[in-house]
Parts: sequence; structure tokens; C-alpha cells
Amino acid sequence: MTNVQPVNAPYVPPGTGWPDDPAVAGTPVAHGPAEVRSLAAEAPSLGELTARQSVCRACPRLVEWREKVAVERRRAFAGETYWGRPIAGWGDEDPRILIVGLAPAAHGGNRTGRIFTGDRSGDWLFASLYRVGLAASPTSTHAGDDQRLIGTRMLAAVRCAPPDNKPTPAERNTCLPWLAREIVETADSVRVIVVLGGFAWQAIWPALKEAGFDLPRPRPMFGHGAEVELTSPKGGTLLLGSYHPSQQNTFTGRVTEAMLDAVFTRARDRSLSN
Repeated sequence: MTNVQPVNAPYVPPGTGWPDDPAVAGTPVAHGPAEVRSLAAEAPSLGELTARQSVCRACPRLVEWREKVAVERRRAFAGETYWGRPIAGWGDEDPRILIVGLAPAAHGGNRTGRIFTGDRSGDWLFASLYRVGLAASPTSTHAGDDQRLIGTRMLAAVRCAPPDNKPTPAERNTCLPWLAREIVETADSVRVIVVLGGFAWQAIWPALKEAGFDLPRPRPMFGHGAEVELTSPKGGTLLLGSYHPSQQNTFTGRVTEAMLDAVFTRARDRSLSN
């Protein structure tokens, strides 16, 4: 992977050679919630939408934290360059399946520039996707590592690494237009949305509403294996819940390989059936 900045820089400048960087030097930058909403709404394509996501500076607390981590770094990665920017949606541009997580990890996506890449949660996730035929490789270590998602795209409810893995409700709401617009941009092809964890489950409902889905009332409860049939102007979509493959869940056995494989097998089979 090309080292495009000094290791003590707070983030990778857009358009400087990082693998799969969607942005360029002139990509518009959002500095607050209103600008997030307008830049998301006005993006002329999925590619431009992801570019704008990747340079967002709308949440001061998250900007400060992600850049602090990128400079101080974990000892195991002390000699590496950290991405230090928001994490854009990644994967197939016409996906049958969307996977929605909470937020990038401070030393995972915030380091590698790609959601779920380079952390323990991602190790579990990509291994499962590979076993069921939704990823080209069982591992994902850095952007540009030749990993490829098959009929699948990954998004995050919050695009910046948050302190203690806990975004605030205000930060979640600020990031909402990025998520909603990406759902709209992929709605023609998507047949299944897999939601990882309770926070992402809460975040997905207002995004689905903005994207034009008819939502059930009362709101269905989150649980591993939860299924909700949704409708939108584009057709039917199945919403699937899954426990997040966090270390806390995998170490305690709350999430097993078989449990993840079952969810993604269900998603794969449903996505191919209509």
C-alpha cells in the first residue's frame, strides 16, 4: 500500500494516492448537519456521494478523535499511515445485499480506509462472507488488498470512528443523510439489508423512511435472526438483524461462526430468489 503522508499527519489528503480513495482535492466538504444534507441530496452519482462522505467534517468531536488516533496510533501500527477520515460505503455498485454496521473502528477502518477492514470484527465478518460466497477472500487487511464483495455492499450508520465506539444521537442524526441517500442510490438492485447490532438497527429506520420505504408500526424489535419484510417504490426488501461480530460477542459465544453464516446464507438465498 502506498504511503502517501508522514505517519504523524492527522489524515490522508484526498486525491493523494491512497488505494480506492473516492475523493479528489476539490471534493466538497460538509462542515455541519445542513451541509451534510445538501451535499448528500445534490450528489450526482453514487461515486460522488461516497467521495463526499469520505471528506466530511460535520461532527467536531468525531473529527478530533479520528485525527488524534491517526497521529498517536496503536503500538502495533506505530509505523503505519492512518487514513484518519470518514469511511465511505464500499463494495458492489449494484448490490443485492447491503450490510449496515455501527461505525468504523479507531484502529480498523480509521487506519485502513475501508469499513470492517483490519480489525477483529472484520476478521469474523469477511470469513463468514467468504464461506457463503459473498466475498472473494476470507480476509481483508487494507484498502487495495484485492478483496472484493460479491453482490454486496457495506455501509456504516456513522462514518467516523467514535470514542469508546459510542456515537451520540446527534452524531448519528448528522450522518443520516449519507446513509439514506446511499440506500436510495442502490434501491434498484437491493433485495436484502443485513443490520449488525442494535445501534445500527435503530439508525436504519429513519434512513429507510427518508429513502421512501413503508415502515411497519410498531417498530420491530432487534434480535439475531430478526426478519422484517419491507416495501418501497422499488419493490420488496427483507431486513435481517444480526448480532455484531464484536470481540465482546465473539469471545463470549454470543455470536458464533454458525450464527453469522446462517444470517448471510439467508441473505444470499433471498437476494437470489426475486
